[in-house]
Amino acid sequence: MGERPTILVFDSGLGGLTVLREIVRARHDAHYLYVADDAFFPYGHHSEEEIIARVMPLIGDLIVEHRPDLVVIACNTMSVSVMAHLRAAYTVPFVGTVPAIKPACAASKTKRVSVLGTKATVKREYTQALIRDFAQGCEVTLVGSAELAALAETALSGGEVSDEAIRAELEPCFVGAGEDARTDTIVLACTHYPLLLDRLNELAPWPVDWIDPAPAIARRVTSLLPEGRGAPDAADAKMMFTSGRPRRLSAALTPFFGGRVPA
Repeated sequence: MGERPTILVFDSGLGGLTVLREIVRARHDAHYLYVADDAFFPYGHHSEEEIIARVMPLIGDLIVEHRPDLVVIACNTMSVSVMAHLRAAYTVPFVGTVPAIKPACAASKTKRVSVLGTKATVKREYTQALIRDFAQGCEVTLVGSAELAALAETALSGGEVSDEAIRAELEPCFVGAGEDARTDTIVLACTHYPLLLDRLNELAPWPVDWIDPAPAIARRVTSLLPEGRGAPDAADAKMMFTSGRPRRLSAALTPFFGGRVPA
């Protein structure tokens, strides 16, 4: 590994930018490659077998071409489906993104936690195992959203997203009656969802704590890489779309790269 590591961040679309933003803050010295597999978006509409068949060779090709020092799978649906296969097949370190059920349940005062993810994420056995192992006496409500990831992509791209559309995806997360017996913590189990966090707060029927895994992922990345010794390079970032569509970076995207303008 050189003085400045290369970090590959892989997601189905733009949601992984919320993870990239935290990693860049922690390791501003690194080289960054962000790959959005928009040709297969949304991952939540595909089976586990389809995701494995798609991701394994694609990640392999990216490793050969770009030789990253670490790969971040910035997608819950992908991580709970294929992470074990990736770690078995490739020697490069992987950091995944899985529903933050353990810290959410530890923090909940009412012992009512909701997990808001894609339909694929909430039905995976991996997610069920996290609940069995870490619920700590909490009642965990799993909410599979069919549209929220796409709504987040639309909003970030400057499109119009109605309150009604977001509210319809959000309302099932809020259960119980009375301040001491209702949902007080919601796990954002899709990296797209923090893109809508301001709107989620506005539309929530009562205040809750939102659990975003991105800061924890950044800490994990930092722990796996040696301290950088090279000077940061504001231009050292690249963004790719698997669909081959032209990259049109707006001012809304640049802050996720720490002010860099990706090639």
